Amino acid sequence: MDQSTGQMLQLVIPTILIVVAFYFLLIRPQTKKQKEEEAMRSNLEIGDEIITIGGIVGRVVNINDDADTMIIETGADRTKIKLKKWALSSINNEKTTTSSKKEKEEKKK
Repeated sequence: MDQSTGQMLQLVIPTILIVVAFYFLLIRPQTKKQKEEEAMRSNLEIGDEIITIGGIVGRVVNINDDADTMIIETGADRTKIKLKKWALSSINNEKTTTSSKKEKEEKKK
C-alpha cells in the first residue's frame, strides 16, 4: 500500500503542477484581457476616435446599446459605417490615454 501511494503521488503532483502553470500562464491573462476589452467597449462614448479590428479609423456618432452596434464617421466626406461593438480594437483619445497612464501610476504606488 505504501509503495503504490508513492507511485500515485509521483503521477498526480506533476499533473497538478502543469494545470496550475497553464492557469497562470494562459487562462488568467486571457480572461483579464477579455475583461479589459469589455470595459473599453462599455465605456465607449459619442465623439471618441476609434480604430476597428479591420483597421478603419473613425469617430463615433451614435451608439445603440440594445443591438450592440455603433455608427462611426470616417474619411473626408464623413462616410458613416455601422459596426458591431466587438469590432472595436482601440480608442484613440487623449483623455483615455492620460487617464490610463494615471491609473497605471496609481497601481504602481
